[in-house]
Amino acid sequence: MHSDVVASRSAEHRDSRESRNGGGLTLDAVSLAIIEQLQEDGRRPYAAIGKAVGLSEAAVRQRVQKLLDQGVMQIVAVTDPLTVGFRRQAMVGVNVEGDVESVADALTAMSECEYVVMTAGSFDLMVEIVCEDDDHLLDVINRRIRALPGVRSTESFVYLKLKKQTYMWGTR
Repeated sequence: MHSDVVASRSAEHRDSRESRNGGGLTLDAVSLAIIEQLQEDGRRPYAAIGKAVGLSEAAVRQRVQKLLDQGVMQIVAVTDPLTVGFRRQAMVGVNVEGDVESVADALTAMSECEYVVMTAGSFDLMVEIVCEDDDHLLDVINRRIRALPGVRSTESFVYLKLKKQTYMWGTR
């Protein structure tokens, strides 16, 4: 994204972003452009980002550190689980009796649970699990998740083939 495009982000976009995040942390157009640059390539040099957004390398470095410190973003290596020894993935729908947040917190503490979200609909929680094999998956679901206080039922959706996984949704 070039600096002239960054400068052209409208006040309307900024206002709608503020209303969606409940009036919390507001990011300016330059910070959003930095995030977009890093979503395209998390290893992109600060000098290249600076050129794209109209800042010096040092200013980009400071902005990135602030975004990291504020928890706005993370810079991580995303792996293909199959290539690093995790042969089984599943999405598990969980229904809970009582306090959903306490069950969500317990699931969040499990290393196999990569994604835990509280939902509205057929399930109270959706949990993505990454395991070494079917035996490992069975152990996590049967002996650990179903054993949690408050878990009423689970439904598992075993992944047969992952067709798309992206983190390129950009910013608004």
